[in-house]
Amino acid sequence: MTEAALQTEHQQTPVSVLSDVLADTYLLYLKAHNFHWNVEGPRFRSLHHMFEEHYRDLWDALDDIAERIRALGAYAPGTYAKFKARSSIEENERIPAAEAMLDELIADNETVIRNL
Repeated sequence: MTEAALQTEHQQTPVSVLSDVLADTYLLYLKAHNFHWNVEGPRFRSLHHMFEEHYRDLWDALDDIAERIRALGAYAPGTYAKFKARSSIEENERIPAAEAMLDELIADNETVIRNL
């Protein structure tokens, strides 16, 4: 195997993994932002702020992940269709109760951790 072929083979796995992580992070960001906008109930203030901190951290991570993909010589996926196709995070079309929002984000974060 040539050095170039070996380098390409070693780049594919990290790029593929990072692309999946980018997709998961983006969909998790979108869900946390949606829950931030729509949370209600007696824990509104604390959850509203926590969801905001979470989506801001995820937003910051997106750039780092995408730049790492580019540093490996590949193009980062950058469309919603590509993110949705690669992500293990399920969308939620409804607005759940505050506690269910929290449970869902915990489960989604655990999914991302397991995938890593």
